Amino acid sequence: MVKEILSGKTRMARTIRDYAIITFGLFLYAVGWVLFLIPAEITGGGISGVAAVIYFATKIPVSISYLVINVFLVLIAIKILGANYGVKTIYSILILTGFFALFQNFSIQPLVNDTFLSAILGGMAGGVGLGVVFSRGGSTGGTDIFAMIINKYRNISPGRIILLCDVIIIASSYMVFRSPEKLVYGYVSMWVVSYSLDSFLSGANRSAQMFIISKEYEQIAEYINNEAIRGVTLLDGTGWYTKKDTKVIMSVVRKKETGAIFRKIKQIDPDAFISMGSVMGVYGQGFDKLKL
Repeated sequence: MVKEILSGKTRMARTIRDYAIITFGLFLYAVGWVLFLIPAEITGGGISGVAAVIYFATKIPVSISYLVINVFLVLIAIKILGANYGVKTIYSILILTGFFALFQNFSIQPLVNDTFLSAILGGMAGGVGLGVVFSRGGSTGGTDIFAMIINKYRNISPGRIILLCDVIIIASSYMVFRSPEKLVYGYVSMWVVSYSLDSFLSGANRSAQMFIISKEYEQIAEYINNEAIRGVTLLDGTGWYTKKDTKVIMSVVRKKETGAIFRKIKQIDPDAFISMGSVMGVYGQGFDKLKL
């Protein structure tokens, strides 16, 4: 009974910590927009970019457009993807809306006079902010939702859909400013966001090969297979020192998924032995396709 209570408190503390970190990431993301991009009249990608274009054209606050569009997309996602659609995504949308509403009027003039520097700094803050959010399983919704809906019916990579959406969104700013320079700055910002995000996550789209030795191998294998949704291979091994037979779990996962797996392994068996190494390429189900 006491163990269950302590376990429940630990999970609650971890959940609170995750949401606090997500909130900080959303704060950084909002800062990138309201202090650098919007005052410099630069459009980035995502629904934030759509809301910025609407703001530049009509002066409707970014927070209102961002919330309305995301509510519409979330309702569609719940209908198509299921009622258990990401709680953290909905939380992130509401918090980010609040940050936009709170901070947008604080900085009407650009924080720096150089437009190119504004694009770089805004993109860096946005990319790092997204990295913080993604590292805790959060999402800002928007084009992510659109990509998941399309991917359900068409065999199109979500990353490709998001990239195409971002290109179109930034290109639409030309209808407002009639300035090729603004387009260039928008695409610079998009590239910086992408680069900063990948750098923060330490190449989260790269893969890692994990070898796990634990007496609770069945429970760990079940978690990786059923909750992390990754394949597991169980190998027979022999400890040379102990001369005892043991089971070795081998699994290849995305690096961004390793944090959740480590936390679960620690919860199941704190004494588990884990070896993880980066792999140059993984091809097959759930990973990259062979293009030879």
